[in-house]
Amino acid sequence: MEIVATHKGTDFDALASVVAAHLLFPDSICVLPEVLNPNVRSFISLHKDLFTFARPKEIDVDRVTRLIVVDTNSWHRLDGLQRLKQREDVEIYLYDHHGSDGDLHPTWQCLEDMGANITLMLRYLKKRQADITPIHASLFLAGLYEDTGNLTFPTTTAEDAHAAAFLLERGADLKILTAFVSPAYGRKQKDLLFEMLQTAQRSRLNDRLVSINQLEIDGYVENLAVVVQMVRQVLNVEAAFGLFLIPGDRCLIIGRSIADAINVGTIMRCMGGGGHPGAGSTMIKAVNPGVLAAWIRILISGESHASGQIRDLMTTSVVTLTPETTMASAFQILRKRRIHGAPVVKKDQLLGMISMRDMKRLKKRTQHRLPVKAFMSRPVHTIPPWKNPAEAAHVMVRYDIGRLPVVNEGQLVGIITRSDSMSHFYGLCPLHGHIDPACIEG
Repeated sequence: MEIVATHKGTDFDALASVVAAHLLFPDSICVLPEVLNPNVRSFISLHKDLFTFARPKEIDVDRVTRLIVVDTNSWHRLDGLQRLKQREDVEIYLYDHHGSDGDLHPTWQCLEDMGANITLMLRYLKKRQADITPIHASLFLAGLYEDTGNLTFPTTTAEDAHAAAFLLERGADLKILTAFVSPAYGRKQKDLLFEMLQTAQRSRLNDRLVSINQLEIDGYVENLAVVVQMVRQVLNVEAAFGLFLIPGDRCLIIGRSIADAINVGTIMRCMGGGGHPGAGSTMIKAVNPGVLAAWIRILISGESHASGQIRDLMTTSVVTLTPETTMASAFQILRKRRIHGAPVVKKDQLLGMISMRDMKRLKKRTQHRLPVKAFMSRPVHTIPPWKNPAEAAHVMVRYDIGRLPVVNEGQLVGIITRSDSMSHFYGLCPLHGHIDPACIEG
């Protein structure tokens, strides 16, 4: 059995990518998580005779031989499929437009920064000359427009625009976009917007105007991302973050940004979530929201108020590679050790870093026999052991890297990851279970 899966809180880009993957793999079963965005649920309800989807509980994971994952690169965002993580005999194909490290360790991947994931999928559908019907084109365009803000978000690329034109040529119906993509804005959203504007404060962080609001919500509220976006627009700030306290000691964080210097996606990934440079979200449990607001400010500004030193939480038994290690061997080592990257060292000298992200640069099978020195990232960002975790977190967010070698007097003495820093800083604990449908990550 081969299945297609995507992230919890499925949006239109994820849904479109699932359907596109089914066109690429006709024998696959499309599996949607239990939690869908409300507009996606409405679309599926209206078009249930045209598309067939299964739920995770309906899948016998022991029979799965190939897993096709779209629009995410994290196991914890896949609903009910974690048992597959332990199976080395399962092929994993990945299509993800976030361009960031993850923990899926795919057999094959298309991992590239793009405005919408469906744009990547269309690249392969065109090569296959797949039969794209008007309803397919309409759904795909809905996903593309939703994740690019109708081609206005800073992450939008020329390929996204060409993809939109291609879908319109294939009969995409703009009325569907008006009916389903335009988010609902009702009484609850208006009340929250009014409350956030009443208590909003604008701060200048690294010469950027930022607003960070926190408030309690009583039960489920749809389209909180719309409210955060409107706060940003009304206050005329470059980035806005909403911290929504939910019953059960949970906090949903949603961010929106138009500033290149404030990458919301990498900030949210550092806090256990994900997203794009202009939009992202995460769910955190049992944490004081004031602490979370301080954490966001530190990640943006690089202030160093956290106590402790990196030497206290770094990993000292570092897995290293030699520059002559082949890419195939490096991939096997990283996968076996369940790590995302490793330093490349020769005679105690740090030469570079190799990560799962570098694997996407392999275009031909013959390249798997080449040494890692041909693909490793350099120069290497490092940090000394006496620095504090907040400084490490800021460097990782600024350069969108998942790990920092710790160097003392030219010698590699350890390594610190985003997870290490986050776990230490204020005792944050990301919630990798149920994600609220309002948590919108494209």
